[in-house]
Amino acid sequence: MTYSTRIKLAAVVVPLWLGGNAAAAPIDFVREVQPIFEKHCTECHGEKKQKSGLRLDVKEAALKGGDNEGPNILPGKAKESSLIHLVSSSDEDEVMPPKGERLSAAQVATLTAWINEGAVWPDGVDAVKLKDTSDHWSFKPLAVVVGRSVDEFIGETLRGNGLAMSPPAAPATWLRRVTFDLTGLPPTPEEVTAFTDEANRPDGADRAYPRLVERLLASPRYGERWAQHWLDVVRYADTHGFEVNTERPNAWPYRDYVIRAFNADVPYDHFIREQIAGDALGVDAATGFLVTASVLLPGQIGKDEPSIRLARQDSLDEMVTNIGQTFLGLSVGCARCHDHKFDPITAKDYYAMQAFVAGVEYEDRELRTPGVEARKKEAESARERDAGLAGRLSQLSQPAVPGRTDGVIRPTVRASVNTDRFVPVRTKRLRFSIRATNSLEPCVDELEVFNTAGANVALANAGAKFSTSGDNVSPNRHEPQFINDGRYGNERSWMSSEPGRGWVELEFAHEEEITRVVWGRDRPGKYEDRLATDYVIEVAGEAGWRVVADAGDRRAFVAGMDGGPAFTTEGLSPGDAAEVKRLLDERDSLAAKIRDAETGQLVFAGKFRTPDKIHLLLRGDPEQPKDEVFPAVISALGDLKLDKQTPEQSRRTALADWIASPQNPLTARVMVNRIWQGHFGTGLVQTPSDFGNNGIKPTHPALLDWLASEFIRSGWSVKHMHRLIVLSQTYRQSSSVNVQAAVKDADVLLLWRFPSRRFEAESIRDSILAVSGALNLTMYGRGYDLFDQRGGLSGFTPIEASTTGNQRRMIYAHKVRRETEAVFGAFDCPDAGQSTAVRRASTTPIQALNLFNSRFTLDHSHAFAARVKKETGDDIAAQIRHAWQLALTREPTAAELSDTMPTVQKHGLAVLCRALFNSNEFLFVP
Repeated sequence: MTYSTRIKLAAVVVPLWLGGNAAAAPIDFVREVQPIFEKHCTECHGEKKQKSGLRLDVKEAALKGGDNEGPNILPGKAKESSLIHLVSSSDEDEVMPPKGERLSAAQVATLTAWINEGAVWPDGVDAVKLKDTSDHWSFKPLAVVVGRSVDEFIGETLRGNGLAMSPPAAPATWLRRVTFDLTGLPPTPEEVTAFTDEANRPDGADRAYPRLVERLLASPRYGERWAQHWLDVVRYADTHGFEVNTERPNAWPYRDYVIRAFNADVPYDHFIREQIAGDALGVDAATGFLVTASVLLPGQIGKDEPSIRLARQDSLDEMVTNIGQTFLGLSVGCARCHDHKFDPITAKDYYAMQAFVAGVEYEDRELRTPGVEARKKEAESARERDAGLAGRLSQLSQPAVPGRTDGVIRPTVRASVNTDRFVPVRTKRLRFSIRATNSLEPCVDELEVFNTAGANVALANAGAKFSTSGDNVSPNRHEPQFINDGRYGNERSWMSSEPGRGWVELEFAHEEEITRVVWGRDRPGKYEDRLATDYVIEVAGEAGWRVVADAGDRRAFVAGMDGGPAFTTEGLSPGDAAEVKRLLDERDSLAAKIRDAETGQLVFAGKFRTPDKIHLLLRGDPEQPKDEVFPAVISALGDLKLDKQTPEQSRRTALADWIASPQNPLTARVMVNRIWQGHFGTGLVQTPSDFGNNGIKPTHPALLDWLASEFIRSGWSVKHMHRLIVLSQTYRQSSSVNVQAAVKDADVLLLWRFPSRRFEAESIRDSILAVSGALNLTMYGRGYDLFDQRGGLSGFTPIEASTTGNQRRMIYAHKVRRETEAVFGAFDCPDAGQSTAVRRASTTPIQALNLFNSRFTLDHSHAFAARVKKETGDDIAAQIRHAWQLALTREPTAAELSDTMPTVQKHGLAVLCRALFNSNEFLFVP
């Protein structure tokens, strides 16, 4: 039966239902409509099940509609209501109900008439009442609690459950615990002695404990430790993710910003503002927060418009999700396709949140730092000086080739850096042609062309374009675009596809007056093969290509030899030779200053433009846009709304101010809970990134609100929260197990003892380095490599050899998304694929195998043994005691010393050191 047939029959059963009859009685919902829903609909659209998000047993839900269609019932508009279309359809794939007895024509007519009459659904007739999702503890203002302490709240809850706190931990135990918690490293034997001596004096503890905490909070190691917690949540990595997973080479300034912010105790409300709108506050790197997630690069997105729109939606979703879960502890992203199932977040709320960040792009941009304008003025002065030096140098040189100025200054061919100078010439194009190499296909590590102002005009980010004779591509090592990307090293070089030959042609953004070309096979000087030993440099002019430099006056390359100075001055008088050397040295110094001022540091952070128009999307589909939406916060939590003309930066600033407001009920609660979790392993709320209805209620709600209020009162000081927690009796408890207490609270959620836990991967690795004496405390900068490549599809081979560079703290490692570190990745180190608010704490055989047999452990066991011998001499008993002090922060017992002596005598001290690295006492918070 077709839809039109059903309508005709309905007209017979219910006369004039479209036009209405003044004498006809209105449809009675309870008597006529509700029974239809109960018999045919609520099995799939009722209390237990809501297919497509539609529920027809409760007025509020029914009139709101399902996930896919918006309102299914439009009062007064039966023809436009999808409910009538679905129950009347003759299409087997969409008719409702899909199985069993279908609605009769009379029933369809009843529903149609009811809707046309206004869909009157009386209050109080529903069998159940929907839960008000906005009536939730975390959405309510902070409770006002005055004059309390951490211990009062914990003690009160313990007493209410028939429990009591455990005795205090020994001073040395607490010292080890708090040192690891605040810095991620073990205390030294000297620090243990100094602290315990003071703490054990009469009344000494009152001074020793606070003084120790202040020293740890002032340590640069503190920021490194607590930045890692934050980077876990925001899923920081140094690659882009997805299938190609290419390197994100300029992400690290954001990581460094976070470390500096924690060390400086930047107020948390300001920390929020900097990460969302740092470009307005002079903290560019902070906006790296907005773009920490995975993203598809332009070359990985289809060229068709639907693919571009979908990719853009995905990138905006990552930003909204990151903001929601990090600062608010809410799964805002769940509302992308439909209203949130559990929290008061509508799809419109979600897209209104998108509108705040609709002008943010995932790209590299220049990092603006204080003093940049001053450096640019210095560069201008340096360029003027350099131009004068170039003129003087030209006067001293006797050209061997017309147009050349280096005829008597004969450089030696080098694998690292070669410079060809010539009389300034105006051109827009330059060609570097290789005619012979010392082996195989030629390879060039960065081709630089400097104008008379000292700027490298060959850089891609200066607008230069390139073409080549042919490329021998090895992904993430040799690619054509590496020829002018501004980065050095064999892994960022161009390689020709033809043995012994090849050319690269550069076209500058504008015609330039150039005077110098700098190139090399491998700038760091690690590789000497594939070096161009015969080459020619040409520039394009009106008469065609003209030679300005070649290898004709260079000395031959000799493998394995330094090759002498970069330039000789044979043929010049002693006075002129000295003058040339002075001029060249000064020009090199000026070139470095100019390059630093002009190029600057790039950062992968928010790049901002005019915001996109944002529409509410049906089912989250960019191809099904509905009404345009404008910036507004989640309606159940605030009333901030902006108009469509609000500038891009002002949108983000307004959002940051709303999040960072003391009146926001979530912000302070979420952060103090993360801090608490960092000290006890479990937060007062065990779902730290979900404070919504689906999250777990706080174990100590009054304590949570008191901490949040203290946080705000202190000026949002994170370090203040540390002091409150680590100096409390709750934190200073012993971790010893009480069997009776464990029966009542096996998970130690009530904190009747300190809950011991295994250290995170980073602390284990860093501690091994610290104890062995190999830890390199160099801070900041580009990350060191854990693998032989910095990005790519697969095939990541771990770098096993220990070097000074890769013995820095693990937070400075180049983080490859979706690829775990070879040894310590087994200890639940997140791969940055998703936000990790709580790290798993698994126990697996691979952990023991890695930590016992890896080259890392073996190498540092020997280094540890060498350190101990150096510091104690040949006395084996003294060696054992010192090893124990360094690794476990205590003396060995008499039994331990007795049991260990024969092993060290027979197998050597390194075996003991290796065993200590594998002991539970080394791996667990005491």
